[in-house]
Amino acid sequence: MSNGILVFIEHRDGALNKTSLEAIAAAQSLASQLQQPVTAVIPGADVAALANEIAAYDLARVIQAKNEKLAQYTPDGYTDAFEAIVRQLDPQLVVFPHTYLVRDFAPKLAARFEKALISDCIRAQAAGTTLTFTRRIFLGKLDADVVSDGAAPVFATFQSGAYRPDQARKGSGAPIEEKPVDVGKIRMTPEAPFQEVKQAVDLSKADIIVAVGRGIKSKDNLVLAEKLAEALGGDLAASRPICDAEWLPIDRQIGSSGQTVAPKLYIALGISGAIQHLVGMKNSGTIVAINKDPEAPIFDIADYGIVGDLFEAVPVLTEEIKKIKGAA
Repeated sequence: MSNGILVFIEHRDGALNKTSLEAIAAAQSLASQLQQPVTAVIPGADVAALANEIAAYDLARVIQAKNEKLAQYTPDGYTDAFEAIVRQLDPQLVVFPHTYLVRDFAPKLAARFEKALISDCIRAQAAGTTLTFTRRIFLGKLDADVVSDGAAPVFATFQSGAYRPDQARKGSGAPIEEKPVDVGKIRMTPEAPFQEVKQAVDLSKADIIVAVGRGIKSKDNLVLAEKLAEALGGDLAASRPICDAEWLPIDRQIGSSGQTVAPKLYIALGISGAIQHLVGMKNSGTIVAINKDPEAPIFDIADYGIVGDLFEAVPVLTEEIKKIKGAA
């Protein structure tokens, strides 16, 4: 009988991708419903330090899937390694973060088991052995439930921001196991990993984001948002029209055609809340919206809202934050 949940830990040269913590949180949530243990799997040639880091979470065990051919990522190598682990452990469910790397090899892995990959999920529920995964479709306009019959193994990826890294429960120290795995022929030579340009920003790592939309009116007014972001110690972002107008670089864009984020605090200035933008930030911890239109869709998901002129509200907000920080 199949049992347990495996969660894939993504890293680059031993440096953890934080979306792996989100995947741990998703696996732990399902584990509590299924009453099954969670095992983390880290492929690599030498991942002992990362294994110790992951062992701090509430897991049944951490497995180092070791092979010298796994020193660098290749779809052949990772697929072979994970196939060996899945066949050996026979889990009910295998959970991945929905990253570019996972999208490269996970469909191939699932195909080896004659299974489909249920991708980009935002939540999941279990009823007995039946698993129901929810995915957003049509740029977030609809949520679709995808029901698995529970026949093991089930492969699923979770969208960045569906769970927060801080939702991953810590534990008392999971045991670490080293499992050598067989890896067949690697049919490609990995090149140096893609590097973003120096000014590029990974907003998915930001705890506080101040985002601007059409309501900012002109590029010269961005200084209002910049001062607020600086006072908060946050990052500046934007909706698509701002980046299309080249008022801010494209790496600052939030939404379906930009970055997906889930900061602790998201402040939306002059953003009406088109669905294409909401899909990129609706999983934020606390959402604050400032917009003069009381019917703006952004208020439907905002925790706090100010119906008013951002040119009046933002300077006051910025000064009050500075006063609070100055008094601290």
